[in-house]
Amino acid sequence: MALFAGAFLILFAVVTTWLVINSAGRVRWVEHTLEVEREISEAQATLYAAESAARGYISTGNPGLLSNPVGADRALWVKLGEISSLTSDNPRQSAALRGVEQSAAARLAMLARAVALKRAGSDAAAQKQLTDPLGIRQENLFREATDGMRAEENRLYVVRLKQAEDSRRALLVLSTLTGVATLAFTLAWISNAWRSTQALQAAYAELMSANTQLKTEIEGRAVAEGQIRQLQKMEAIGQLTGGIAHDFNNMLAVIIGNLNLMQRKLASGRSDIEPYAAAALEGAARAAALTARLLAFSRQQPLAPQPVDVNKRMVRQSEILRRLLGETIMIETVQGAGIWRAEVDPVELESAILNLAVNARDAMGGEGKLTIETANAHLDEAYARANGVAAGQYVMIAVTDTGSGMTPDVVDRAFDPFFTTKPAGQGTGLGLSQVYGFVRQTHGHVKIYSEPNHGSTVKIYLPRLVAEHAAESEESKPVPARLVGKPEEIVMVVEDEDRVRQFAVEALRELGYTVLHAHSARAALDKLQAEPGISLLLTDIVMPEKNGRQLADEALQIIPNLPVLYMTGFSRNAVVNNGMLDSGVNFLPKPFTLDQLGAKVREVLDAAA
Repeated sequence: MALFAGAFLILFAVVTTWLVINSAGRVRWVEHTLEVEREISEAQATLYAAESAARGYISTGNPGLLSNPVGADRALWVKLGEISSLTSDNPRQSAALRGVEQSAAARLAMLARAVALKRAGSDAAAQKQLTDPLGIRQENLFREATDGMRAEENRLYVVRLKQAEDSRRALLVLSTLTGVATLAFTLAWISNAWRSTQALQAAYAELMSANTQLKTEIEGRAVAEGQIRQLQKMEAIGQLTGGIAHDFNNMLAVIIGNLNLMQRKLASGRSDIEPYAAAALEGAARAAALTARLLAFSRQQPLAPQPVDVNKRMVRQSEILRRLLGETIMIETVQGAGIWRAEVDPVELESAILNLAVNARDAMGGEGKLTIETANAHLDEAYARANGVAAGQYVMIAVTDTGSGMTPDVVDRAFDPFFTTKPAGQGTGLGLSQVYGFVRQTHGHVKIYSEPNHGSTVKIYLPRLVAEHAAESEESKPVPARLVGKPEEIVMVVEDEDRVRQFAVEALRELGYTVLHAHSARAALDKLQAEPGISLLLTDIVMPEKNGRQLADEALQIIPNLPVLYMTGFSRNAVVNNGMLDSGVNFLPKPFTLDQLGAKVREVLDAAA
């Protein structure tokens, strides 16, 4: 009995799967029929529009009414080509389409001759050409042929819709025989199939209503464009998630694999684990860098903008690039005169220029010329509206290479995350997306100009610093040479994540500090009351009950002028507004290494002293 039940369930699963696939195929054919009808209707509208334009021009002589019926030739043939591709599976429709093409070509030619006669001043000849019985017959043949094709598609729609309904009914009957284990899936599929059928019927009714107006106007173009944009969004999301999963899985494989090897070595009493620890740390560092690039692309990285002299910054950057790119690439810096200062995070700006330079090197095959140019720029209202940026004054940095260049379709996708034209393993596809996210988060604009075999230019527009009296802070703070602390320097660590707190405590003790720690803001305030000699508060920002900013405010009431260092892995929080760090905030992004932690703690303590 059990064997019979198992065989029955296997058979049921096979039949159910076949019905699901069959039904899905039927639904796709129904959608295909609707698409063919829509394309035929738009082809009719294209010819009717050319006809109306020619008649209006010949009757009134007003060139404003003439929408160039000769130019409609190209648009119509593009549309007929799409119909040919869609109906290649149907010999009857392919044969009918040949008649459509012949009548359309003849009618368009007569319209073109009529317009040419009118332009030459032969009104009577133009009118006679327009009303020539042969031309009228060709128009009628075109209408009859296209109407016949639509009728054929309508017949196919009815047949295919019935087949889809039959498949749905068969599955419904079969689903009643299922047990509890398959009931939920079957009901969900039936509901989805019903909604799909209703949606298709509604779309068909809407299409039939729109077809009555196609002789005077074309409707539905906005809907079609919206569907294309949605498909492009879904494709971009799929590419993004796939790229993230691929890269993170590779990095996790390195980390987990080397940690497992370290465990086995230590368990067997061997201490030669340094290569595995280094490999695991390298994998973790790559994962952290990937997270930083994703945050940059999504405009979520915390920025610390400063007044920047772009000319000075680019001169210093070009010196670094000469050492990085090698002697086979010539670097030229063209400085504009009277360049305004920009308000930008200097570290992220240098990272963006570095990304562009590395991309340029790869495009040039390691040999060519790289030009970095600066200039003042003004983006007017028209350009700003077309490119989604605020109009006004900007500082422009252009990076130009003599490489292979890009085709228009590659330029359109160049800023997409994980999109790359490089061979597998030679590029992450995040360099330009990181540049784009950083520039947009800075309220700037970035544009690519490129042609195949003529190189590329990437222009970055940074907002001009309006407050010209602001003090300039060009140099980034140096990393303290001495990372160690003293026992009399007491650091209070507040972190609700136990493992992160444990690492920070052990790292600071390893560096020589005296460390107190708490898992919540409430516990930390109690310890601050009991120990007024605390030298530094190191606190996470996102915590339950009270966040790190609220903790710091109350801690300063207990110990005035207490230095505070915030740490977090999430940028939208109490110390970051609109992607920018609040003024005077000391910030340490997660994840961090022991050296990074020690350097930042030492920097804050020395600044307070």
